[in-house]
Amino acid sequence: MENSFRLTGFMGTNDSYEAAKAIILGVPMDFTVSLRPGSRTGPQQVRTFSYGLEEYSIYQNKSLENLAFYDAGDLTLPFGNITKSMDIIEKAAERIFADDKLPIFLGGEHLVSYPLIKACYKHYPELYVIHFDAHADLRSEYEGEVYSHATVMRKVAELLGSRRIYQFGIRSGIKEEFEFAREHTHIYVNEIFPSLRDAVLLLKQKPVYISLDIDVLDPAYAPGTGTPEPGGFTSREIIEAILTMAPLNVVGMDIVEISPPNDHSERTAILGAKLVREALLAYVK
Repeated sequence: MENSFRLTGFMGTNDSYEAAKAIILGVPMDFTVSLRPGSRTGPQQVRTFSYGLEEYSIYQNKSLENLAFYDAGDLTLPFGNITKSMDIIEKAAERIFADDKLPIFLGGEHLVSYPLIKACYKHYPELYVIHFDAHADLRSEYEGEVYSHATVMRKVAELLGSRRIYQFGIRSGIKEEFEFAREHTHIYVNEIFPSLRDAVLLLKQKPVYISLDIDVLDPAYAPGTGTPEPGGFTSREIIEAILTMAPLNVVGMDIVEISPPNDHSERTAILGAKLVREALLAYVK
């Protein structure tokens, strides 16, 4: 059974959903990507390159060998049908939350976060979201569409209510997005630390969902993404951010916008796999 997962499942995955404390689920949708498509292939590439890493984390002195988690594979989504796809995504996520397991979702474009967070919010009405991204994603519409990877955090803010989103690393957006953010979110422009540490102290008793768009990193560290934005953060800084949030009650997480066709070096998928490993070891209590 162990070898049967080697090319399709994340390294160290177990063969029992029921016994697992955490679940990995791929959400291969990139229907609204505005520049460079390809993130639908991200989940499997992250799995494949996880085998270039060790199961042991030197940062945490923990190993996946001692963790019960299950890789459920990728959802099958109707190509081009955004509404139906989001419904499928939400229902799949609802099952995982209802089973009281910690999900780590692999995108796919950032719009997938909206149905994932909707499902999470049904189980955790006091939910807060920590959002890492180069882009504010707070537009009310993009090219006439209200459902887009450019509107996802606006939809989340409307769902959760004001001041329930903490946004880090933001360095791109239109004027209206930043005006909206000043009224409705906690936004830290081009910054992660030290504000993230302050947010962890404030949110320690709250359920938290983490949404991490890989383009929060500088393209030098993560070129494989649909809308790269220069001036971002290093891989070391984002690993530190994952570890900084370990004291939180993390109830769900997604890592999105990894686009293998746009990265011939494959460094973005390798980084994504490392972030999954550290998140599993940090957040599964």
